[in-house]
Amino acid sequence: MAPNLAPPLLPTVRRLLAQPGLQLRLLTAEPQLPAHTLDQPVEWVHGSDLADPTPFLSASQVLLTTGTQFADPMTDAYYRDYVRRLTARGIACLGFGTEVVRAGTPEALVAACLAEGLPLIEVPYDTPFIAVARAAGDLVAELRYARNTWALDAQRAISHAALRPDGLSNILSELSRQLGHWVALFDASGTLDRVFPRDAFSGSASSTALPQVQAEAGRLLRRGQRAGSTLDEGGETLTLQTLGRQGQLRGVLALGGGTLLDQASQQVVTSVIALAGLALEQNSAQGRARGHLRSGLLQALLGGDLPLVQSISRELWGALPAEPVRVAVVSPPPERLDALAELLELRVEERPGHLFFARDGGQVVLILDVAADPVLAELVGLGLHVGVSDRSAYRALPHAAAQARQALERAHEGAAGIVEFEVISRQGVLAFLARTDASEVGRATLRPLSDHDAAHGTALLPTLRVWLERNGQFGPAATELGVHRHTVRGRISHAEQLLGRDLGAFHARADLWAALLASAG
Repeated sequence: MAPNLAPPLLPTVRRLLAQPGLQLRLLTAEPQLPAHTLDQPVEWVHGSDLADPTPFLSASQVLLTTGTQFADPMTDAYYRDYVRRLTARGIACLGFGTEVVRAGTPEALVAACLAEGLPLIEVPYDTPFIAVARAAGDLVAELRYARNTWALDAQRAISHAALRPDGLSNILSELSRQLGHWVALFDASGTLDRVFPRDAFSGSASSTALPQVQAEAGRLLRRGQRAGSTLDEGGETLTLQTLGRQGQLRGVLALGGGTLLDQASQQVVTSVIALAGLALEQNSAQGRARGHLRSGLLQALLGGDLPLVQSISRELWGALPAEPVRVAVVSPPPERLDALAELLELRVEERPGHLFFARDGGQVVLILDVAADPVLAELVGLGLHVGVSDRSAYRALPHAAAQARQALERAHEGAAGIVEFEVISRQGVLAFLARTDASEVGRATLRPLSDHDAAHGTALLPTLRVWLERNGQFGPAATELGVHRHTVRGRISHAEQLLGRDLGAFHARADLWAALLASAG
């Protein structure tokens, strides 16, 4: 459906010229002047024959004159200075009334208006100046009525949008469509929650405004009071308004990509603020209830009661993801848990049957099939670490959840990203030792050798490592170390004495190899 765009605030010079009965004639026609000069807004019409009427004028007015100030022969420079004063004041158009003081419009005045880019119209003797002013006033009143009518229609469309599923998103999308602005919602933590149109901040001029808007949203939220503000970023007017009650702010609504909002547009935005605030309050209460239900269903799944969960899920959200499934776990900051839950609810609505999620303490557990993989990339885009299990049947879900949590621990060792359990399982069990408290135990186990090497300049510890890497074979170890095999044998014998262990036993060798791996971390 095409947007019901708001009518303009004011009539234009072009529209005033087109009014029947006025018989106005444009003397500086296109292409002599750029087309946009005729599209300037007209706020009012004023008449004056003063040599310098600018102290009594305001921008966007049409000035009408009979030319009394030009009665005596004037130089071209006089006309040029006169027109320059008008353009500097922001006059939209100059009208010259003929047959009152002189016949026709002075050629020098036409030339000056062309040189300065000011539209010049000729008003015939039979057209009173008051008729031009009345026509402009009628146009202003007509547009004001049309704009108020638009505002009522826009509020009606937004109210209907609120009745559709995911009313909040539909409200904001409809507001963006009606105003022709982008509309962004920041959650209670100041994080961008959703934006309409969805590509508003992708590769456009508005993307440069996002950091400033987000910073201002955070400032308003930290104050904890209902407030609004207006920013100017690169000529773009940005409007922000908090949502929710004082002391319990739910977020910030931001608008941009257009001009400053007029009274009619502000009425529409005010109605959206009320609806959005109410929707956020309702979403918060409903979200808590849904969250408790989801958490209970997750525990039922982990306990093996698959039929019960399937029955409830099918009624509320659609079927559970089909086996085999994968489990993903994330640990968002506490203040972002609600926003993340809302995002995942949207993804469940968009693709029912591909994703189930629930909060488990401070973590969010996702059960998903292959078709839901883009959700994981979206979580990374939010700056989250994600641990993912191997594929699993529902009966083995507790093991898959444990895998995902182990993968999450590894994920937190680096930047935000996805770590799959399959990748770390290929590294073997001993690869985990360097990432645990076993490192201190490993160093303590090997300290007799490291201390002896430091005190006597020996190489017992390096020899032990190479010997174990060569499966306890003296010949290959000696070759790698560049010494005689009897030397290696003697060093290993000395190490046995210092450690008090028989290195001919498998468990002793395995323990020392684990100590070497752990201490390397």
